[in-house]
Amino acid sequence: MMRGDRMRRAGTALALSVVATVGLAACSVDGTAVREGRSAGTDTGHVDTDRFEKLLAECDVLPAAKIGEAVGGGIADPEFFGANCRWAVATPGVVHVMFNWFEWGSYNHEKDTAKRLGFTTENVKVRSQAGFTARDPKRPGVCGVTAKAPGGGIYTWWVEPRQPPAGDACAAPIRLMEMILTGAY
Repeated sequence: MMRGDRMRRAGTALALSVVATVGLAACSVDGTAVREGRSAGTDTGHVDTDRFEKLLAECDVLPAAKIGEAVGGGIADPEFFGANCRWAVATPGVVHVMFNWFEWGSYNHEKDTAKRLGFTTENVKVRSQAGFTARDPKRPGVCGVTAKAPGGGIYTWWVEPRQPPAGDACAAPIRLMEMILTGAY
């Protein structure tokens, strides 16, 4: 009986070994991995940032003092500059401010996305420019304002205080939007 167990175990181990070997061999691909639209040997992975004239310039769209002033605090301290620009502003509490400029963004796409995420939206005019507010019903103190950017795409400002604001949650992001749309800073 023990000899039969050993033979079954050895047979099972051999079968598993064959399956693993065949499986690994079946998963190999000949050739060189290349990004779509590129040729083998031409993609170095190096990004020439000189080709992007305004790389991160959108984070300097307003001076830090003006951002802080618009939300009722001191100078805005940068938290992150990348696809989204973020600042923290000391007020009696802390207010987080975020700005993004999607150069190829679509106003309608942004509004549809806000609605899909469960935000309530309201059409507004900011210095004669069509825009909309976006509010999260679960966080009534948070507001975002999106408008078409004069040079193309869309601008969005989000303001999120730790404590709900005394007045309209959208007042601060609307002020920020007015400043960049008019250059009044």
